[in-house]
Amino acid sequence: ILPEGAAIPGLADSKVLSPTRRDGLAAEIGAVAVAWGLGVVWPQEIDRVNILQATLRAMCHAASVLKARPEGLLIDGNQLLPEALFQRWPGRWPILPRQKAIVDGDALVPVISAASILAKTFRDMLMDKLDLRYPGYGFSRHKGYGSKEHFAALRELGPSPMHRRTFRGVLPETQGQLQGSLL
Repeated sequence: ILPEGAAIPGLADSKVLSPTRRDGLAAEIGAVAVAWGLGVVWPQEIDRVNILQATLRAMCHAASVLKARPEGLLIDGNQLLPEALFQRWPGRWPILPRQKAIVDGDALVPVISAASILAKTFRDMLMDKLDLRYPGYGFSRHKGYGSKEHFAALRELGPSPMHRRTFRGVLPETQGQLQGSLL
């Protein structure tokens, strides 16, 4: 949640910003924000519910841990958060928040850009820590995307506990995986 009229120069879709620029903006966002929250869904749950449902769960969790109750939720994409997800925090949501889905919101709406930057900087920090815990996969370099290096490590080492087994390339092709990023 950013204060009314907050202006943070350089906010943009996190995917088009360098890691160094994202880090700098994340610090500025943290200093200005009224509140912010993160939601994490681990690989086993992603495999169980699928990547879209896991993403919606993470967004709902992030909204639910905010220290200030938002007037409404702006959702990056074309889907609203299902009502059932809010039931995980019954005292937090006596009345469901208004929601608006905005396709390419991370490029168009500053508060969504800010959320995208915070999420990506957290992801990058997590991947650096996973690189130390699971050496050999190169997590700190490719951040979980399906690079040649990552696929080579999977062939050599097999999947780590942080790999989604339903995604193509994680397990041998004969086990019928789906497509997607590896982590």
